[in-house]
Amino acid sequence: MGATSSTGRAGVAPADPATGAVPTRRRPGRPVIAVTVGEPAGIGPEISIRAAWARRHEADCVLLGDAAFLAMLAADIDPAIQLSALSLQAVRNGGLPHFGPGRVSVIDIPLDAHVVPGKLDKNNGRAVLATLDAAIEGARAGWFEAVVTAPLQKSTINDAGVKFSGHTEYFADQTGTAQVVMMLAGQPAGDPAPPPLRVALATTHLALKDVAAALTQDGLARILDILDRDLKAKFGIAAPRILLCGLNPHAGEGGYLGREDIDIIAPAIAAARARGIDALGPYPADTLFQPKYLRDADCVLAMYHDQGLPVLKYATFGHGVNITLGLPLIRTSVDHGTALDLAAQGLGLADCGSMDAAIDTALAMADVRFCR
Repeated sequence: MGATSSTGRAGVAPADPATGAVPTRRRPGRPVIAVTVGEPAGIGPEISIRAAWARRHEADCVLLGDAAFLAMLAADIDPAIQLSALSLQAVRNGGLPHFGPGRVSVIDIPLDAHVVPGKLDKNNGRAVLATLDAAIEGARAGWFEAVVTAPLQKSTINDAGVKFSGHTEYFADQTGTAQVVMMLAGQPAGDPAPPPLRVALATTHLALKDVAAALTQDGLARILDILDRDLKAKFGIAAPRILLCGLNPHAGEGGYLGREDIDIIAPAIAAARARGIDALGPYPADTLFQPKYLRDADCVLAMYHDQGLPVLKYATFGHGVNITLGLPLIRTSVDHGTALDLAAQGLGLADCGSMDAAIDTALAMADVRFCR
């Protein structure tokens, strides 16, 4: 999907499969990535441990979670896995030590209740939230080059008495970011492999009946500005091309099926093009997601959650990545939930593919930022 930077570096794959980004040089030492382990009763802790251990020869993936719980879990997963616990205060005072490929660091964020796999406990909600706070603090302090988040359960945090609507909104609020954009990316299957697929959202977790009222020319302008800027700065794409879906069937059918495409989306595209952004559309969403239309594009902007993400998840599920654009830090995540039912059945059933891809993407984006 679209062109990327073309300069590779020795010994490294030419492009990240989810972002398409190609870094040109590596910083001294090993990259350091924070991994928040998510809802303790779900699959997040397991896939975080497995992925961090698998990456230990190329990066320091620092786990943020309850050190004692993670050590017990690691021993059950594979006795060869070695974790080293650090207190958050010790890192604040003396920095983050790097143990090399022999072990994985854990910044200890203690839980308040015993974990039963598959069973939520609101008493752990605030501890889960504290892992996000530590990750944001560390990214802003320079401990981490990027943050990768395992899935959490929103209800657990809300039941703990903290209003919480999701990772994306929380990261925006805690970093003082007025506008963020949710984008999912992944590598569709195929031989030869097609270009990466990237789908951004104009609205996120919103009832369908409220979508039309939420779309404004100013809002789309801000989203297109963020997409253009971050595709350049974090993905290394020199001149991003962005295709926009229409809101209504057939992009409004000339106004017969709704005027939002004519009155809101088309003017926003024209204004973006006047600012130098290569935005095109609006196109009917039911026909846009075809290789002949996507091959020269770098991102599709869908108007609502279930307009664009079913296509992305069908093409890449299990290896897709959720990326928050617009933040002053790099944040990626898995494209799935906590899978409480799977966690309740025991270890070894969870697929780490999306977590692996999220770490891959975070490393590639960190490389692009370092190279700029």
